[in-house]
Amino acid sequence: MSDLQISAIICTHNRDTYLGAAIDSLLGQDFALGFEVVVVDNGSSDRTYQVVEERLGNPRLKYIYEPNIGLSVARNTGARVAGGEILAYLDDDAVASPRWLQVLYTAYQHNHKLAIAGGKVTLIFPPGIEPPRWLSPGLATNLGVYDLGDGLVYIDNPGLTPRGLNYSIRRSFLEQIGGFDPHLGRIGKKLLSNEELQMTELALKQGWQVAYLPDALVAHNVSPERLQRSWFLNRGWWQGISECYREQLAGKAGVAQIQRGGERFVRGLYKSLQHFSDPAERFDKFVYAYGQIGYLNAVIQHLISTSIKKLSDANRSS
Repeated sequence: MSDLQISAIICTHNRDTYLGAAIDSLLGQDFALGFEVVVVDNGSSDRTYQVVEERLGNPRLKYIYEPNIGLSVARNTGARVAGGEILAYLDDDAVASPRWLQVLYTAYQHNHKLAIAGGKVTLIFPPGIEPPRWLSPGLATNLGVYDLGDGLVYIDNPGLTPRGLNYSIRRSFLEQIGGFDPHLGRIGKKLLSNEELQMTELALKQGWQVAYLPDALVAHNVSPERLQRSWFLNRGWWQGISECYREQLAGKAGVAQIQRGGERFVRGLYKSLQHFSDPAERFDKFVYAYGQIGYLNAVIQHLISTSIKKLSDANRSS
């Protein structure tokens, strides 16, 4: 499209139940300028292609198959085949509000230092299912909740970075940093994360801006399996591993990580006991403590592999 202004990208892996609604919410955008919708099929084995094929009569829709599993890999593939300067990523189980692309596009047009922007995220629970009593506001963020209020916010704390399910990035910035790091972000059933946090850190260090846009609203479907305690424990474990990887990528690897992880583990257990009478906060803090075990496990594995490599290098040079 010669007048292409923005590319909406869905990276999907075996999520055919929700995918159709996600695509339809993008094809039906209230956006007068040129846009496209790119679906990156990341090694799906379900009806993903059939869901897309039913909609390929729309000239805005483009499909590409990426066999190498990994969200960051799929995002980079989407960026490579997309034509827009602004890349807007929507999760395959989310639904964008009608003016989502317009709000994002306007923000980038008005601020040439804007590298990353995302908006408010609400949740859609399965019919007939209420949020469990043990689901705290903090744990709800693991389901995608993101709400910094009703006004524009420029983010200077990477921990408040926009959620990946409602996320946009300027192509020139993405190319400048070499794309999304494939060591971070979900890979199949490995719930790795922190890729957006790392991107915000890089943007701020290089003088770019990151924004929360409340009107760029997206609703996120909560699948039933994510309302089990075991899912949150697994998510916490992988969050700890992700934090370990992020520190290593930032040059902060080493024995000091053991102390940091140990202190956080003790703090999490202590706070869990403090909130013993509150099931939501008690479980929230326990998940945090459990995540530190994942963090420490990754740290120890890295230290062992590094020591083995050093020993091997020493033996070869002697």
